[in-house]
Amino acid sequence: MLIFAASDKGGAGRSVTSANLAYQRTLTGDDVCYLDFDFGSPTASAVFDVPDARRAAEGRGLHAYLMGEISEPVRIDVWAHTEHRVLRNQPAGTGQLILMPGDLGGGEFTPSGDNLHRCVDLLLRLNSEFDLTIVDLGAGRSHTVDMALAATAQRPMNGVQARWLIFHRWTRQHVEAAASLVYDRRGIIAGGIARGHDEDTLRTAIRFVRTAVPDPDSPLWSQVTPTQSAWMDQYDTELKHLASHLGMGYSQMLGSIPLEPVLQWREQLITDEDVLDSRIATMETWQALSDLAARLTDDKHWEEA
Repeated sequence: MLIFAASDKGGAGRSVTSANLAYQRTLTGDDVCYLDFDFGSPTASAVFDVPDARRAAEGRGLHAYLMGEISEPVRIDVWAHTEHRVLRNQPAGTGQLILMPGDLGGGEFTPSGDNLHRCVDLLLRLNSEFDLTIVDLGAGRSHTVDMALAATAQRPMNGVQARWLIFHRWTRQHVEAAASLVYDRRGIIAGGIARGHDEDTLRTAIRFVRTAVPDPDSPLWSQVTPTQSAWMDQYDTELKHLASHLGMGYSQMLGSIPLEPVLQWREQLITDEDVLDSRIATMETWQALSDLAARLTDDKHWEEA
């Protein structure tokens, strides 16, 4: 299965959440490949703690491959090359975790001709090799979003299951921007239809993920005043109404990731050691990531609303 990760704008938690979902799925035994299509600003190597990825990707990353400069993009075994002290000891029963980095400073390009054929070929090969392939796209209606829409509309991709996650922070501006990214006349659905996608099928394949969602009842906010707490509850209710009005209500939401202090300071994988031993991260975040990872392939969460 292919999972395309998009977001309304930068800073929505797309990359760090997607990387954590890849990690969570490997813990269940799945073989996962993570493609960093955020050309110009690839960040996955930092989240996976693979500093050598940037050097390895110089002239050999996904951008160079799609441009036809190399015949095969570099692959990095995260378990073998990470500097993350927990990940360095791969747990028994886990699957492969492969990172295919983007070239640092690689510019965007129009998806057409040979680069589109190379993209289709790569996605087909990875889909047959891995249980799950996660493609981290650039923010907004980028050329990489167009590339994904164009590639999945090609005839050889018929029968390949592809799903879309739209990440957004839990603020009015991000909710409105995420709705625009999907539903506006130049949004993902309109772009997909123009590329040859069936509208109903594409709509069913799109779900929203709320990130950095504060819980007014959590210990994190226990010191706020009663007035502040009442305002937070009211604003949270207003955001839920807005999301529902814009077609982003509960039936279209795949999951919600709570505001996690660790992720506000450092974009990283959240491991069980972070939750159970050092206790720098919360169990609520770990559980939310685990639940979301399971829902990626659970058809009941993708039935037409």
